[in-house]
Amino acid sequence: MKLVILDCDGTIVDSQNGIWAAMTLAFSGLGLAAPTRAETLAVVGLSLPEAFEILAKGHDDDVRAALPEQYRAAFRELKRDPAHHEPLFEGMRGVIEQFSSRDDLMLGIATGKSRRGIDRLFEREGWTDHFHTIQTADDHPSKPHPAMIHAAMAETGVGPTRTVMVGDTTFDMEMAVDAGVGALGAGWGYHQPDELLASGALAIVETCSGLPAEVDAVFARQDRVA
Repeated sequence: MKLVILDCDGTIVDSQNGIWAAMTLAFSGLGLAAPTRAETLAVVGLSLPEAFEILAKGHDDDVRAALPEQYRAAFRELKRDPAHHEPLFEGMRGVIEQFSSRDDLMLGIATGKSRRGIDRLFEREGWTDHFHTIQTADDHPSKPHPAMIHAAMAETGVGPTRTVMVGDTTFDMEMAVDAGVGALGAGWGYHQPDELLASGALAIVETCSGLPAEVDAVFARQDRVA
C-alpha cells in the first residue's frame, strides 16, 4: 500500500480570508495592531502557539498566551457567517474521490488545524470514510516537527518509501524531509514555489487536477531509488 498525506488549509481548502479575518479580530480584541495579510498567511500551517510566537513577537508572555483563545473565539464567530465559508480549491473534490477509490493507496491528513475543524470539513463534504489517518495540531508538536507523519505511517503500517506528503508551505516540506518521505508542493497555496523547492519539495504541482500524476511520479521515483 501507498500513503498520500495531505495538508488542509491552503492545500485542500482556501481558508485565507477566514484566517486573516480571525487573526485581525484576535489582535484587535486585545487592543493590538493586527498583522498584515501577508504576515498572517506566512504562518499558516503552524500551530497557534507557534504562529503567535512569530506574529506577536515583542509582546509579553501574557499577550501571546491570550491570543490563541482570542483567535479560536473569532474563528467560531466567523463560522456562523456564510460569507466566511471555506471553499475547496477547484478540482480538489475530484482528486480526493479519485484517490479514495484506489485499492493501492490510503489517504491521510496532517494539519495545523484542529480535529474539530477537520471533522466539520469532512462532515460537510461527506469524506468521513475517505481518510485512513488524521493527524492534527491537537495531538502533536507544530510543523515542521515530523511527529504527525510518523504517527500517520504507524497507524497505516506504510513506510517512508511508500509515503508522500502534499502541502503548500515550507513547514510541510520540511516536515516531510525530516520524516524521510517524499514531498510535493501545492503551487496553488500560501507559500511561493521557489520557497517550497528550497525546503525540499521534489516537484511543484501547479493545479489540483495534476496531483494524481505527480504523486504517482514520486512513487515511481522512490521505487527506482529503493
